[in-house]
Amino acid sequence: MVLLDPDDRILLLHGFEPDRPTDTWWFTPGGGLEGTESREEAARRELAEETGITGAVLGPVLWKRHCAFPFDGRRWEQDEWYYLGRTDRTATHTGGQTDLERRSVSGLRWWTWEELSASRETVYPTRLVELLRTLLDDGPPDAPVLLETERV
Repeated sequence: MVLLDPDDRILLLHGFEPDRPTDTWWFTPGGGLEGTESREEAARRELAEETGITGAVLGPVLWKRHCAFPFDGRRWEQDEWYYLGRTDRTATHTGGQTDLERRSVSGLRWWTWEELSASRETVYPTRLVELLRTLLDDGPPDAPVLLETERV
């Protein structure tokens, strides 16, 4: 989810490889489907589990991408749908995170676009700075933007 607060700051999680805690990156909240839940239900559930934020207003799907990467000793293949989310709540709570998230997420942070664009840290999706600027300037796209496949 691309979660924005009233000041258009985006919430990102700070992640790392459990066996290599110095290999870090920032990423948007989200995760996989469970059981028969819809993508929208999964987005809301993952947001609550990872950040403690509930009641966010879920907007349209902004972007879609396929990615593949190694993490925690296995290869992950994901089809990602990035929903726009809006919230008034900026306080976070990570008590709902899974064991893997507790072993691989060191914190959360609200970023302004300016802070994100000036950062030299790794951020996923790779083009997030550019995509966020377009979103803030032009609003959500009429149809989801298909991002390039990313394989690591």
